[in-house]
Amino acid sequence: MTIASKIVRRVATIDENKSVLDAAKLMTEEFIGSVVVTNSSGIRGLFTERELVMNVVGKGKAPEKVPIKDVMTSDPIKVSPNATANLCLDLMKEHRCRHLLVFEGDEFVGIVSLRDMVALMIDEKEELIGHLERYITS
Repeated sequence: MTIASKIVRRVATIDENKSVLDAAKLMTEEFIGSVVVTNSSGIRGLFTERELVMNVVGKGKAPEKVPIKDVMTSDPIKVSPNATANLCLDLMKEHRCRHLLVFEGDEFVGIVSLRDMVALMIDEKEELIGHLERYITS
């Protein structure tokens, strides 16, 4: 089973020159853990709760004074909609991240999170259990 059904296609974006405080407010309003960082050329990176804590608050920086471009992940990991949950989990573990950008060729189509991958794996297990139950009872 691929990640296609779990891709979040309505993604919050923010300009790279906005402040970390602006990003934190957006993430709070949208109840999300990351925002895709853009500029006039397109996608520049990803800013997550982890960057907020590790690169700003944890270092005593003022969130209203720090531009996102200075603390974002500038080369986030990318996958295709045909990727599997296992591949995504392996990438998240290897790169110590919880979000992956999804691209179909050169086109950005959305984002997946660790939570999405757990949900997909649960769906896969429930589907397998259903198949096994039908096999046993038929």
